[in-house]
Amino acid sequence: MKLILPIAGYGKRMRPHTWSRPKVLIDVAGKPMLGHVLDQFADVGIDEVIYITGWLGDQVKPYVQANYPQFRARFVVQDEMVGQSHAIWLARKHISGPCFIVFADTISRIDLKAMIKQDADGVLGVWQVEDPRRFGIAFTRPDGTVERCVEKPLSTEHKQAIMGVYYLREGRDLITAIEEQMARKQMLKGEFFLADAFNRMLEKGARFLTETMTVWQDCGVPSYHLATNRWLLEHGNDNSRITFARRVNSTIVPPVYLADDCLIEDSTVGPYAVVERGCRVIGSQIKDTIVMADSVVHDSQLHDSILGERVVTKGYVGNLNIGDDSQVIG
Repeated sequence: MKLILPIAGYGKRMRPHTWSRPKVLIDVAGKPMLGHVLDQFADVGIDEVIYITGWLGDQVKPYVQANYPQFRARFVVQDEMVGQSHAIWLARKHISGPCFIVFADTISRIDLKAMIKQDADGVLGVWQVEDPRRFGIAFTRPDGTVERCVEKPLSTEHKQAIMGVYYLREGRDLITAIEEQMARKQMLKGEFFLADAFNRMLEKGARFLTETMTVWQDCGVPSYHLATNRWLLEHGNDNSRITFARRVNSTIVPPVYLADDCLIEDSTVGPYAVVERGCRVIGSQIKDTIVMADSVVHDSQLHDSILGERVVTKGYVGNLNIGDDSQVIG
């Protein structure tokens, strides 16, 4: 079984962090988003992961080789950003048999094994949303089968959104549908969306079902990213009781994630704070904040902030969203 990860986007809404790294390698609750996604597939029976990379994609290979050597990896480059279906099509030579397709800029919880067991050609992970107009929507029949999919509907009446986790019993059938979609130039705002490829399969008699997610957390913009950080720390990523972080005259307010080699001195850290490897937090208060590797926070009070790697912040009060190798001196 294969896992296909289209991760080629520019991540414009997460700038400045995506100026120096792909969006899926931005940390949340102590590890990159990509790591959280791969963790979910540890016992599902994945033989190979196909990474479809783009902007700064050369950083993905060393990360997965170092941290997920148990998955055989294949890399495909998407140079032209013309949509989801196009990304999958680029890997067409390597796609056959059962496969998952997952968009790795969200954190979700869904019964992956149940999706595999469904008597269906395809299973779409869905989540109820208030405003479906920015998502793909699955329209279902009374018996639960999918009738059709609509990408970015104009109305808000139907709220069962397709949320970036898909299972296909035969990946080659999807490739055939994508090629027909591309030949017909079925695009929306210049992009080929998978909803149209799924519709081609449905028109040919494919049986699709849905599987409801129990959790869906977006990481696409800084405020959502921090909300996801809070959720992850509340649900298994708080290491306040086991960390070896050096604490000197400091208070830790769980949940937090503290790297074993970081230094917390004369400070209050938490709740919902992440301090990564090589960091120093001195004479400061931080909460609802992610401080990435090798950064220094000195005499500052930070909240609702994301600091990149090798950042220096001194004498600042408030919230920050700054990328790698930056300095903010108050």
